[in-house]
Amino acid sequence: MSLPSRSELSRAELRRYSRPLLVPEWAESDAQERLKASRVLLVGVGGLGGPVVQQLAGAGVGHLCVADPDTVSLSNLHRQTLFSTADVGRAKAEVACARAQDINPFVQVEARGAFCAEWVREFDLTVDATDNFDSRYAIADACLAAGQRWVWGAASGTSGMLSVFGPELGLRDVFPVPDDSQSCAEVGVLGPVPNLIGQMMALEALKLLGKVGEPLLGRLLVFDALSGLPRILKLR
Repeated sequence: MSLPSRSELSRAELRRYSRPLLVPEWAESDAQERLKASRVLLVGVGGLGGPVVQQLAGAGVGHLCVADPDTVSLSNLHRQTLFSTADVGRAKAEVACARAQDINPFVQVEARGAFCAEWVREFDLTVDATDNFDSRYAIADACLAAGQRWVWGAASGTSGMLSVFGPELGLRDVFPVPDDSQSCAEVGVLGPVPNLIGQMMALEALKLLGKVGEPLLGRLLVFDALSGLPRILKLR
């Protein structure tokens, strides 16, 4: 991605992003300019993906593509706060893009349907917010083939987890056997759990795109909502 200079941020953008530009680690590394120049593919816009849309759009990602073939259902609304009752029956990706554009008109948005592996090479970063291992493995294989890192998260019941995977360590290395028995459809989920994990996924994406801080590469963050305690597991 070509990096714009600070002078290429408009006066309106400088006002909009004035708070993150006060953070020394963010401002001094030209992270805002990197973010503006970046292209992100978000796969899945449910309980995990909704907060990612809101945070990346608000932060000023240059181009956000949302891929999801599903429509909004009534059972989504307790946790998928990007949507309202009036959105039931509408395409999730299209609603998400409209919300992103409302949040930040400087962001270019794009809605797509079911994930296609070739798409990964069009973007600087992929965020996997899907809810089943068939989709997760497809995304993982596409990112590895492209030699790219990606942000991954999952949530069900009262717990969630997230990590950053890449050529160094992939999803199949950590989860070699698919297991969808703990999916939301099987065991349910408390609404704040996927929202919290989604917020942290957005933070990992911002760190990678802005080249700030230390991403969760080689580490798995596990959060237990009932105890309120996170754990960081080192991965091999």
